[in-house]
Amino acid sequence: MEAQEFRVAAKAAIDEMTDYTENVADYRVVSNVKPGYLRPLLPSSPPTDPEPWSAIHQDIESKILPGITHWSSPRFMAFFPCASSYPAALAEIYSNAFNGAHFNWICSPAVTELETIVMDWLAQALGLPECFLSGGSTHGGGVIHGSISESLIVNMAAARDKYLASVTAHIPPGSEENEEALWDLRSRLVALGSSGTHSSTKKVAQVLGVRFATIPVSEADGFSLRGEALAATVESLRARGLEPFFLTATLGTTDVCAVDDFEGIAQALKPTFDTPRDIWVHIDAAYGGAALVLEEYQHLAKAFSSFHSISFSPHKWFLTTFDCTAVWVRHRSWLIQALSIKPPYLRNQYSDDELVTDYRDWQIPLGRRFRSLKLWFVMRSYGISGLQKHIRNGVDLAESLEDKIDSRRDIFSIFTPARFGLITIRINGESEQQINDRTEAVYEAINAAGEFYLTATVVNDKFAIRVCTSVTKVEEQHVQRMFDVFVQTAENEISKGHKCNREKYVEAFRTS
Repeated sequence: MEAQEFRVAAKAAIDEMTDYTENVADYRVVSNVKPGYLRPLLPSSPPTDPEPWSAIHQDIESKILPGITHWSSPRFMAFFPCASSYPAALAEIYSNAFNGAHFNWICSPAVTELETIVMDWLAQALGLPECFLSGGSTHGGGVIHGSISESLIVNMAAARDKYLASVTAHIPPGSEENEEALWDLRSRLVALGSSGTHSSTKKVAQVLGVRFATIPVSEADGFSLRGEALAATVESLRARGLEPFFLTATLGTTDVCAVDDFEGIAQALKPTFDTPRDIWVHIDAAYGGAALVLEEYQHLAKAFSSFHSISFSPHKWFLTTFDCTAVWVRHRSWLIQALSIKPPYLRNQYSDDELVTDYRDWQIPLGRRFRSLKLWFVMRSYGISGLQKHIRNGVDLAESLEDKIDSRRDIFSIFTPARFGLITIRINGESEQQINDRTEAVYEAINAAGEFYLTATVVNDKFAIRVCTSVTKVEEQHVQRMFDVFVQTAENEISKGHKCNREKYVEAFRTS
């Protein structure tokens, strides 16, 4: 493709993308193609000769679009959203134009420096403690990763190395005794999370070869991890000779958007805070972190100064396209000491003199994308006030749906109230089994109809339907229609007999 052909194609693509975005509600939310639909439509081998753009373009409409689930649809109320906006889309175009690996400062100074600045902006917008700013008292700072899972493996690896070094600091480094102590300690390390913690923490523990222990949470506590439960689990593990070293606490769990008891967690771990057996606390605020832009929620971050790292994904609710996960650490040296490797071909004067930040030392990959550009575009285009308006709209719409659901207590019960744009509901019944059966039947029927797309979860053997109202284009009219569909479907299904097959949802949802 030559430059002139690109100009024509790109301008047409922008028009088509804009039309798609503005009219996304016209599409069926979930693709209804069958598994394997695409292979018969495409050649079995790549083309030998170049194909014209017109042929490629035609296949997007006829072959690719039918297999797309429309995450931007106002009737997509299933998973947490993947946000998008025009400023973020423009930034992606520029990022592609400025294509490079950007692994250290000299590779593209603007890429590194903008990331530092934007991460400080974002930390301030969310009301995070100053220890997470690049110029803060603890020499912390932020970095952009591709996902929460990536941020977890980086922080858990840093936590592991920090814990091992601290506990064995009294043994001469490099000695046989030190080596034996390190391997013995490694075999007893345990990462912690609640039963509501996202499965990525358990997966990362598996990758790093450490154990994982689950801390129970209760419905009475709103499925929030409490300090007392944490303390009891830590005490039990240590009594068995194990070494708990890492905890994921959550601001907005995936299943019900529960918020863990951060003050209680900080208090429970206070006796070992900044001691050799300090347990690293990572805050997973992947979705719920966006709500911190609202002043009424910023009190939730007050205890974060007692913790070690935070991750938040602007690509979920913050109008920033995938992938973009913001990560802050209280001491940047923890990451650098765990992840820095300096082969001669990566050295340069600025890095050697420690005058610059090299973000390759804050992540697993060497190369990195220019992700900060889209955050910069979004924050400047909307301003804090515009972002607050967007987040508050999602919050208000879920509360509106909660009021509607509550008005029909003859049919529905609220499993967990609206929080951060998510509500979970159940269909009433005479027994727990009947409630599960009816709720699953309504859920399956709504998704089969195709007008809306929802997800379900199972918590403590209770089947519930999740409704998330934070997709950008959701309005009150869509919430009203969702409620009407709930009523119609529930009244239709409530007289039928169904048996709940909730087991199939437990692991499927937990790993989503």
